[in-house]
Amino acid sequence: MRNVALAVLLASTPAAAQVSVTTWQYNLARTGANTQETTLTPANVNASSFGKLCAYKVDGQIYAQPLYIPGLTINGAVHNVVFVATEHDSVYAFDAECDQRAPLWHTSFLGANITTMPCTSDQQAQCDVTIMAPEHGISPTPVIDPAANTIFIAAQSVESGAYTQKLHALSLTTGAEQPHSPVVIRGRAPSNPKKVFNPTQAFQRAGLLLLNGLVYVPFSSNDSATGWMFGYSETTLAQQIIFCVTPKGNLGGIWGGGAAPAVDTAENIYLGTGNGTFDADKNGPNYSMSALKLIPSGNTLEVQSYFTPARQGRLSRQDLDFDSGGLILLPDNEAVIGYKTGHLVVLNTNDLGGFRNKAALQNILVSSGGIWSSPAYWNGNLYLAGVDSPLLQWQLHNGRLPAAPTHQSATAYNYPGATPSITSNGNADGIVWAIESTGRVRGGSAAILHAYDAGNVSHELYNSGQSGDRDTAGRSVKFSVPTVVDGHAFVGTQTEIDVYGVLKK
Repeated sequence: MRNVALAVLLASTPAAAQVSVTTWQYNLARTGANTQETTLTPANVNASSFGKLCAYKVDGQIYAQPLYIPGLTINGAVHNVVFVATEHDSVYAFDAECDQRAPLWHTSFLGANITTMPCTSDQQAQCDVTIMAPEHGISPTPVIDPAANTIFIAAQSVESGAYTQKLHALSLTTGAEQPHSPVVIRGRAPSNPKKVFNPTQAFQRAGLLLLNGLVYVPFSSNDSATGWMFGYSETTLAQQIIFCVTPKGNLGGIWGGGAAPAVDTAENIYLGTGNGTFDADKNGPNYSMSALKLIPSGNTLEVQSYFTPARQGRLSRQDLDFDSGGLILLPDNEAVIGYKTGHLVVLNTNDLGGFRNKAALQNILVSSGGIWSSPAYWNGNLYLAGVDSPLLQWQLHNGRLPAAPTHQSATAYNYPGATPSITSNGNADGIVWAIESTGRVRGGSAAILHAYDAGNVSHELYNSGQSGDRDTAGRSVKFSVPTVVDGHAFVGTQTEIDVYGVLKK
């Protein structure tokens, strides 16, 4: 059931429609490519034949990427279902075909003496106060195990005045808590029991990972805490793994702009860490400002190799996190990650290289505004939109990026840039999808869904601003990634989930 090599293979193999999206960016390599899309093509994604089909109102902002399961029986009827999590600590199941306007089910984690985490002045580090207001609940993308009929969600709340982090397991068909759910997330660093997880200072952003029967929950932190990742049995929710990024230091949060940890075919786990204590070059246990290759070992994760920029000390003091964007895996044993300096780093996954810049296969400046987003990969091409940058496309040669982008979009993307998604039918009919947001503008304006020819992103096929009010989305949020599958594009906003597809004649 957990054959990772098979999962990665299936993610790149053409097939008929009815594709499930169970995790952030479609697959464990986090390439952002759904290569099994047979409905949407460059021929029908245009303003005359493609547009907004419906919108479902929700009770909070949608930071998590929507997930999707086709052919699910709920209340005696078969539905294609899109799952949505909000900052108001809610999870929804909606009919993806817009045939039923009410939720198929809705589960709230709030109740008597249970509220979301407030964005108050003394806890501003908990929140993106520039746009996320007034609460913080579910930010990370959940993960689904269809065979277990379960969706796993990490949620934050305040319970009788105490800040609490929980892992929930809900039934896909009813939204009810599964046996043993929820579980409170807590623990101590295995190598330093004095280092205790602090739920008040912990911050959830990176997506969840399901691997070999364990649900991994990453954490970043505010300015006085530590980065962590916990692993729980998906059947019993018993804690199995605790990994602390800086067990004898501070910070090292796992941010990734919402990205989930990546996994290769040998089941190694990859992620980036933010500013904080680093001493691994001196045989210390602290791995801030790094890309890490990890494998389970006993009750923790063992670092197999790492890469840390030689300027990490200065970069860390300036809060120029190495993991402001997510890490993705490419063919030929390569990893790519971008960080706040605007550099894109290409690494050899056989040996990430340690503490020296020359260990990177490439380390090139691609966005003067910085990178808070993740790249996507399809058919020998890499795509990324940094801050105040167009959507850039590089055609790789022998695993290397050319000195200049091969193509770029006419539109420049405001902060925080955009994480693209790609649809194709194998190596044909490639489309790159991206959401344009208003970034640091409190309240924001409408999100704009863009679609480009994946062979040349200077050719825009469609955007949701082309048809006036007909296709207008809700107000934009940071780190929003479109989910495009089975002829539909799902866009999360501050107030609704918008559903796009081929218009009915």
